[in-house]
Amino acid sequence: MTDLDGPEPHQDDRPLVLVAMGGHAFIDEGEKGTIEDHERNAQRIAEILMTLVEMDHRLVITHGNGPQVGSLLQQQEMAGGEIPAMPLDVLVAMTEGSLGYVLQQSLLNELRHRDIPRWVVTMVTQVRVDEDDPAFESPTKPVGPFLSKEEALRRQEELGWVVGEDSGRGWRRYVPSPRPRRVIQNRMVREAAHQGHIVVAGGGGGIPIKKDDKDRYVGVEAVVDKDLTSSVLATDVGASLLIILTAVPNVYVGFGTPEERALGAVTLEEIEQLRDEGHFPPGSMGPKIDAVIHFLREGGRRALITDPESLPRAIEGRAGTHFVGRV
Repeated sequence: MTDLDGPEPHQDDRPLVLVAMGGHAFIDEGEKGTIEDHERNAQRIAEILMTLVEMDHRLVITHGNGPQVGSLLQQQEMAGGEIPAMPLDVLVAMTEGSLGYVLQQSLLNELRHRDIPRWVVTMVTQVRVDEDDPAFESPTKPVGPFLSKEEALRRQEELGWVVGEDSGRGWRRYVPSPRPRRVIQNRMVREAAHQGHIVVAGGGGGIPIKKDDKDRYVGVEAVVDKDLTSSVLATDVGASLLIILTAVPNVYVGFGTPEERALGAVTLEEIEQLRDEGHFPPGSMGPKIDAVIHFLREGGRRALITDPESLPRAIEGRAGTHFVGRV
């Protein structure tokens, strides 16, 4: 095992792949979300991602942060005002740093173990959203702990929250989920990746920001969908392949019904038609399909949706759902 003190990585034309994974990739079902849980799952993901590294791909990684931001919001609730609460954009930044650190360390350890002379860098990334995005008028993203109806309505009155019932499980705060327009640090991500470094960026969809009336960047109390941010970033950095890792090995039509069918390889036109027919619900596969469509429309050549365990076989075309753009 070395400390990777070999030659400096140099700019090259190796294929650039962007891999997007959810915040649940760090917490397996039934786990409490301890640091040990996060490190163990990050190690598993790092081992899987070495498939791409050993195929000599350049790599950019994005990730979700839903469970982790939820935990921070719950900690703020438990503090009962004793400690000043942080706004949502700051909590996203905090989880970008903490999850990036955990993943970065696992990746570095795997690289050292395999004597691969590459480095890993985590970037806290800001994502520009439109001030007039309709999402600000209709918040749809539930965040934070479940509350009683009485407590939720009290906070709505006192704090100006938008609250509502979440799938019959209790009341929660709802925040806007505007579409990402630009990753501010996209050039730095691209340059680092072109130097051969593995880049972790866009954690939790990135920190949502907008411009105020003085043309300054300011944070926004919102959550940006991480798959849509991944699609925008993949386009900006010139990725040849967008990979979205999720909980299932394939995309399905008729999911959960007797007519359920796994998709193998589909064209942009075919997936757009299936999307328009309503096969992909907005709360699950919908944003991932929208991300793939955006990437292919903007000139991306290929995309892949699968689960982490199937990734090595999917890269060889033996698993997962593959998407190709216009030819």
